[in-house]
Amino acid sequence: MSATLISHAPADEFRLPDGPKSPKLVNGLLALFAQRRFVRRLQGRYGDAYTVDLPVIGTTVIVTHPDLVKAVYTAKPTVLHGGKNPLGGLLGPGSLFSMDEERHLQERRTLLPPFHGDRMRSYDELIEEEALNAMQAWPEGEPFATIDTFKRVTLRVILRAVFGAEGTELTELEELLPRLTAVGQRLVTAPILRRDFGSWSPGRRYRRMRRRYNEIATALIEERLTDPGLSERIDILALMLARLLQDGAEINRAEVADELLTLLVAGHETTASSLAWTVERLRRHPEVLRRLEREVEGDDSTLRTATILEVHRVRPVIGTTGRMVMQPFQLGDWCLPPGTRVVTQASAVHADDRFHPNAASFDPDRYVGHKPDTYSWIPFGGGVRRCLGAAFAQLEMDVVLRTMLRHFELMPADAPGERESFRGVAFAPARGGVAVVRRRGTPIGSAASEHIGQSRPADKEVVV
Repeated sequence: MSATLISHAPADEFRLPDGPKSPKLVNGLLALFAQRRFVRRLQGRYGDAYTVDLPVIGTTVIVTHPDLVKAVYTAKPTVLHGGKNPLGGLLGPGSLFSMDEERHLQERRTLLPPFHGDRMRSYDELIEEEALNAMQAWPEGEPFATIDTFKRVTLRVILRAVFGAEGTELTELEELLPRLTAVGQRLVTAPILRRDFGSWSPGRRYRRMRRRYNEIATALIEERLTDPGLSERIDILALMLARLLQDGAEINRAEVADELLTLLVAGHETTASSLAWTVERLRRHPEVLRRLEREVEGDDSTLRTATILEVHRVRPVIGTTGRMVMQPFQLGDWCLPPGTRVVTQASAVHADDRFHPNAASFDPDRYVGHKPDTYSWIPFGGGVRRCLGAAFAQLEMDVVLRTMLRHFELMPADAPGERESFRGVAFAPARGGVAVVRRRGTPIGSAASEHIGQSRPADKEVVV
């Protein structure tokens, strides 16, 4: 397909791109367990847009060209909805994932300010503290999976920076939320499990844990609303509530709890998986690794930023973003009827030599001094539904990578690259981003913290 296929001429009738005639169950299994290969095969046969019948989702049009991606991301919110999805239904009506049109736009306006600007830098030291504490247990000279460490880091960062949790509430949420999200992932992929089949069925367990989560989240919300120093706090919950109070809006505790859980689901396992991929890629590209080590001796971050962008391109942890067609939607030479789902396939766009020269190579220099293209680099989606926490995730990856390089020497690997494994929310390295490290006797660069092993600052009475 050429980039000139986007046509705005009115269509005389609905017309879908061609696609496989295989049963929806077969398509669903291939999409779930062999998504990348499935997409490559269909793209090779049908081009940059094709129609697939999928279980639960139904008739789905998948697009793999930036011009078509642009058409999806710039469509009017009344034409394409993003809130009709299994994840949004599970997270609740207060989740951004459940909202559309004006309500969605209003919620984004409330949430956007805390996630942008200089405010983000206020979380730099918090992220470094959590990274140092989690890396304390890393063995020297022995292979180990890094993803578990990174999950602990991203969970605690979200609980402190977003929830503002401290003390017993922090401890309980740290134990509860991984179990809650693990069960929730099963309910998203198999909605039938949401039914109550008994005390230990996934549906009953999820509801039981969700009730406890709501109790803790409501307590945190009440603490903020009665805190005379609310305006001085910098946790995102406090900033959300302050904005709502300023606007004179009624505080719906249940919906705020939904939104907090949404921010955790969107930023916990996804960022941890991207960090594990960063380790996996750097070990197999020692020349880039050595350049990054030299860079952290100073305060520059140009190459580190480019490396993070390139990791997102070659190993996007979220392969697709979807919309539901609500009104006739002109997409290239086709006109999609209401009820059709249209999906942008990031992994296929990112791996296409037409849009990324020598796309199979890991080359951070492609982003040194160059910003990624809006519609051919889409790890965070795009348009009015672009991931709200993208800037926060980029900051977190930058600080964790910087901290690791300053305090540890990462050993290169001769083994083949790790395969991708779908873990319910994100694509992660199949072996967890295996690393072999040596602890540096003296941290390099201007590290903010002196040594690994300091006490956890979050265990003290700290206003985040």
